[in-house]
Amino acid sequence: MQGKKPLKAVALQYQEEKDDAPRVVARGAGKIAEQILLLAQEHGVPVKQSKVLAETLSLVEPGDEIPEGLYLAVAQIMSEVLAVDASQH
Repeated sequence: MQGKKPLKAVALQYQEEKDDAPRVVARGAGKIAEQILLLAQEHGVPVKQSKVLAETLSLVEPGDEIPEGLYLAVAQIMSEVLAVDASQH
């Protein structure tokens, strides 16, 4: 019997004036993922859950831009997060 997969978290950053695409700025599994989520919460950073996308993005090295094949999936999530953020202000 296989155990439950550990929680994974990936933090992205996009600076329009200097980045061509969002970058992975942190990634982790288990306790590190929990810490990433806690820091996001403490700093008011929106969090969106997607196990499949987190699994895929966790393969990207911190500091690297996301692969072109993930642009659409990440853009959809970022637009949802921005819409929620805009509605709260």
